[in-house]
Amino acid sequence: MARHTLPPAPRVFFDAILHPHRSLGRHGFRVLMGVVILVNLLIAGIFAANGAWPVVPFCGLDVLILWLAFRVNNRSARLYERVRLTDTDLTVQRVAWNKPERRWSFQPNWLRVTMDDPPRHGSQVTLTSHGQSVTVGAFLTPDERADFAKALRGALARWRSTPCRPEPVP
Repeated sequence: MARHTLPPAPRVFFDAILHPHRSLGRHGFRVLMGVVILVNLLIAGIFAANGAWPVVPFCGLDVLILWLAFRVNNRSARLYERVRLTDTDLTVQRVAWNKPERRWSFQPNWLRVTMDDPPRHGSQVTLTSHGQSVTVGAFLTPDERADFAKALRGALARWRSTPCRPEPVP
């Protein structure tokens, strides 16, 4: 009987999943929409009582537009980026609700992590190696991008100093 052994799982030096921040949760959204609907009903009632009934549909229209805006915003919240550094490579995976998944793979020996210091509003974290580059965490705040870049640089330093790491592939 032949024994099949699985290859050892690669060591993970860094694994981060980045999500856009959403300050209003499901409960907060329901409360906000309830308040907006009540205020609009009150305003529509006042206009209808004074004979200005053509205004009433417009009071419902702004509720619909607000609901649609939140729906689009929540769809974009499904975006995430995963940055993972293992024994063999650094991979970036970007998943968005309206686009196909994208992946980039970098050899960590030559990888550069760049970002403005001090971070500004337009600062970007860019990963570059062998003419290939990708920007990650564009939806994060400048301070969050700086923290992410610092953590990734630290993980790369640990990777580079680890004994018995695999030889780089040219």
